[in-house]
Amino acid sequence: MNKLYWIAFKSILIKETNRFTRIWVQTLVPPAITMTLYFLIFGNLIGNRIGEMGGVSYMEFIAPGLIMMSVITNSYSNVASSFFSAKMHGSIEELMVAPVPHYVMIAGYVGGGVARGLSVGLIVTLVAMFFVNLSLHHVGLVIMTVFLTSVLFALGGLINAVFAKSFDDISIIPTFILTPLTYLGGVFYSLSLLPDFWQGVSALNPVVYMINVFRYGFLGFADISIGLSIAIMVGFCASLWFVAYYLISRGIGLRS
Repeated sequence: MNKLYWIAFKSILIKETNRFTRIWVQTLVPPAITMTLYFLIFGNLIGNRIGEMGGVSYMEFIAPGLIMMSVITNSYSNVASSFFSAKMHGSIEELMVAPVPHYVMIAGYVGGGVARGLSVGLIVTLVAMFFVNLSLHHVGLVIMTVFLTSVLFALGGLINAVFAKSFDDISIIPTFILTPLTYLGGVFYSLSLLPDFWQGVSALNPVVYMINVFRYGFLGFADISIGLSIAIMVGFCASLWFVAYYLISRGIGLRS
């Protein structure tokens, strides 16, 4: 990468990172509290009644899914809110006319989303260790999955921000699409428990594949082929990257 472009990328990344670390009480603490409640209610209280799932305790089973859920939500919301704010305040126009390739600008914003997603994921993992003895079956898969997932939803947040015309538009996708996909992505149950029809329906949910690989990285078992899951994640990342690049390069939703 050209040295000038590298400086531009680092500047955007540092700005985006400072943005959520400066208000860490609002960005990093709430996910830890929310996931603590999930572990207490679903893990301790309900989990003791459910017993084992997939050969492990219910709390061990849901832990990877809860970590991934926090990564998805925070990666998405960070880029969506930041990029939309820059668009509304007019500061994005400075980047649009600067001698910096659009892919550098996208990478900077996505990098900020990934930084927040990974930070929250690490915090939630530490919280989980107070409730369950987490063991890593495949470290490489865990790192790769959480990174790809964070990139994917950071890109999704950017695309949402491009089309959004108000802050209300930013909340529509998480409420009506992101939350249902996440809760129906196998966080709290194994796909093998579903009837054949609903297993087929679940196969259309991209979050299922992310949680599937992530859970395999921790527990060593999966409901779906690991190779297929990775291929789908990479495919979604590539597709959203090209969509984001097309929108930014054409100025769609950015130029009046």
